[in-house]
Amino acid sequence: MDFHDDLQLTPAALEQLRRDTTDQLYDESGVRQVDLCHDHSGHAYCLLDAPDAEAMRRHHAAIGLPSGDVHQVAALR
Repeated sequence: MDFHDDLQLTPAALEQLRRDTTDQLYDESGVRQVDLCHDHSGHAYCLLDAPDAEAMRRHHAAIGLPSGDVHQVAALR
C-alpha cells in the first residue's frame, strides 16, 4: 500500500483505476491495482498486489505518478 498526500485525480483517471481494479490485470512490472481510497483533498491510498516496493515505484512511474510512502501490508485472513 502506498500513500499520496496530494494526488489530484481527474474523473477519467478515477475511471481507469476503477477498470484496472475490476479487471484485475497485472502490468509489465507484475503489479495489480487492488483498490484505491481517496478524498477530495488529494489524500489517496493505493492498495496494490506487487512483488516488491520497487515494482510499485515502477508501476507509478509508468503512469506518470510519484510513489508515495510504501508500506507492506497483509490481509487478516
